[in-house]
Amino acid sequence: MTTVATRRRMQATKGRDNAAELSLRSALHRLGLRFNVHRRILEGSSRTADIVFVRHRVAVFVDGCFWHGCPIHMTWPKSNSEWWRAKIGTNKRRDADTDLRLAAAMWTVVRVWEHEPADAAARRVAEILRMAERKNKKTNL
Repeated sequence: MTTVATRRRMQATKGRDNAAELSLRSALHRLGLRFNVHRRILEGSSRTADIVFVRHRVAVFVDGCFWHGCPIHMTWPKSNSEWWRAKIGTNKRRDADTDLRLAAAMWTVVRVWEHEPADAAARRVAEILRMAERKNKKTNL
């Protein structure tokens, strides 16, 4: 069982429109990029991408270090540890499945960790969009 304080902290954690996501969206806007947010792109699935560039078929996910098992910052809770290991393992498997399904549907997936500086992540996304644009121009010739 979790403590009352832990329970409150977990309930207060935002799954969408959190600080890392808002920061990345602001950085993307400063680069002049426009996008959809929290859009379903897998047919028959309720999974959503945090940031979506439909024309370029690029889906961006902003992953929290704790919830998605960041290899740099992940720390395992001491309380109820078996349950948390299973929960985070399930999240990681779902992320991998989502990536595979999107790739099969010809989407490019970008995963951004919450600890990444937003401006650097935005530049990385912008470069991926430029590569997608060049690829689209070549195939439309």
